[in-house]
Amino acid sequence: MHMDPAMPQVVGAVLLILVVGLLLKLAKQPHVVAYLIAGILIGPYGVAIITDTEVIGRLGAIGVVLLLFFVGMETEPRKLVSNWRLALGGTLVQIILSILCIWGLGVWFDWSSSRIILIGFVISLSSSAVVIKLLQDTQILGSKVGQGVLSILLAQDLAIIPMLIILGLSGEGEVDPEHLVKQGIGAIFSILLFSIVLRKKQLHLPLSSWLKQDKELQLFAALAICFGLALITAWFDLSTALGAFIAGLIIGVAKETQWVHHTLEPFKVLFIALFFVSIGMLLDLSFLLEYWLQALVLTFAAILTNTFINALVLKVAKFSWKDSLFSGVLLSQIGEFSFVLAAVGAQMQIINDFGYQLALCVISLSLLVSSLWITIGEKMLGWKSSE
Repeated sequence: MHMDPAMPQVVGAVLLILVVGLLLKLAKQPHVVAYLIAGILIGPYGVAIITDTEVIGRLGAIGVVLLLFFVGMETEPRKLVSNWRLALGGTLVQIILSILCIWGLGVWFDWSSSRIILIGFVISLSSSAVVIKLLQDTQILGSKVGQGVLSILLAQDLAIIPMLIILGLSGEGEVDPEHLVKQGIGAIFSILLFSIVLRKKQLHLPLSSWLKQDKELQLFAALAICFGLALITAWFDLSTALGAFIAGLIIGVAKETQWVHHTLEPFKVLFIALFFVSIGMLLDLSFLLEYWLQALVLTFAAILTNTFINALVLKVAKFSWKDSLFSGVLLSQIGEFSFVLAAVGAQMQIINDFGYQLALCVISLSLLVSSLWITIGEKMLGWKSSE
């Protein structure tokens, strides 16, 4: 028997994550930070224990799907609908204000309008994976602030579609009409499913009572429900996270399927960890060390801009100033979908290779420091959930 050559890499990566996690736990930092730092260390720009970032990234994407699936199970559809004005109107205003903030900078540096719009889009998106995990860990997902923030995050995930279309129109790319029709049909399908869940107080899924007696089949049934709907929305060129969230809503309404939560919990922990490790692996340390000042200034500026823009949006939605500012702090980081926008911008030559690498550094740094920023904001504001 010969040892698999990948085994030392797996063992080394797991041990490093464990050590970093223990050290940061002593410093009272969340696991997310440990995963990001571990990703930086084990990645191709660190000690290069693992160099295949694409495989880790794909596995990490499964973690985001599972995370949104769990959020769907824990969300009350009627409570979510009550925030539709905040989700749609607030997110639109937030994106427009982000672009306007970049516009002044773009005029100063003589940037093209397509580059200004791209950077505005990039900084306007927050991280569903970071914020939702924090809301779950601190048990404030069901609070007014938690539901308001969740509504904005879901709307931002959907906003990636029109953002890509606008970039195609503003750059050198072309928008395929068939692609738009396909997305439109997918959106209608998703709305219909959501409407069914909203009307029904309880759903009965096929074979659910029989599956209660078979824990092995429970696992595969739960995975089929989660990834089946994620696959359908992906086929319509929509976010896989959207399909997973709707699947979670369906499971949440079908009360007899409580076993799903317990069955998939360990998988969610593993794949979410892989997601943040994959983000850390993207950070080019040599580039960051050379341009650290620009990266830090831009990261700090992006976090402050997002904090106050989102706080203003929540305040207009009749949240208290304390709740608004804390919500702004929660949404301050740049999200994982911004990596997609930056890559598209580089492919369309809206930004050059230097701009792309700098964008990757700023996005990664914002995710890395977001937990610390949220902790500082919570203590400075003296925020505590009233619900």
